[in-house]
Amino acid sequence: MQLGFVTYQWGADWDLPTLIRNCEETGFLGVELRSTHKHGVEPSLGLAAREQVARRFEDSPVELVGLGTACEYQSPDPAMVHKNIEQTKAFVKLCHDCGGHGVKVRPNGLPRDVPVEKTLEQIGRAIGTVARFADDYGIEIRVEVHGRGTSSLRYMKTIMDRADHPAAKVCWNSNPSDLEDGGLEANFRLVSKRVGTVHIHDLISEYPWTQLFKLLDQSGFAGWTLLEEGRRTSDPIRVMKYYRLLWQRMVP
Repeated sequence: MQLGFVTYQWGADWDLPTLIRNCEETGFLGVELRSTHKHGVEPSLGLAAREQVARRFEDSPVELVGLGTACEYQSPDPAMVHKNIEQTKAFVKLCHDCGGHGVKVRPNGLPRDVPVEKTLEQIGRAIGTVARFADDYGIEIRVEVHGRGTSSLRYMKTIMDRADHPAAKVCWNSNPSDLEDGGLEANFRLVSKRVGTVHIHDLISEYPWTQLFKLLDQSGFAGWTLLEEGRRTSDPIRVMKYYRLLWQRMVP
């Protein structure tokens, strides 16, 4: 397992050189660049700018794990679903050009007055579409366990079964709901063979981190656990160093 960073609250205001420097200093040697943040790695970048981003990572021990988007596919409006599929494809090309290897997408809830199975089928088919596209670029589609209802691991398994493509992976999101409906181990087993990345948060919380890391290890997971911290701090560098020590003690 490897420790990386998501530009959520702590990294949202760092430009790319600052972000890479801070990750180097704290030992977070992978990063998921969340869209709309100050790093500026967006589909609007031209080829020269994309090559510059790739060179920055090539010249650093920090790896571009991937790009984090808000692309989602649960809308009852087919035009909106199509728009999000096309946005995902644009991020796939961007990720490839910048030297990354995955694009994070998400379900974001279950629309009211639509049968649940119909929505899950729709989300899964859309993910399958973008996964097939991404595979041609050597990019994974990482589906975050997210959203009202769609954060259920039972529903995520259905979505991934409908996606039915090896380039479609689960981004485990370490939600409180992971502990419901049979508990952490039972829920983890539903998607254990599909986990591509893991979002971790607040390592001093009551979430069973040690158990999660043990389950990941037993499943053969050797990828990135990415710190996505929602709470603000006046000294993120110090806290990141502290979290790294906690993480090192927790992982098998």
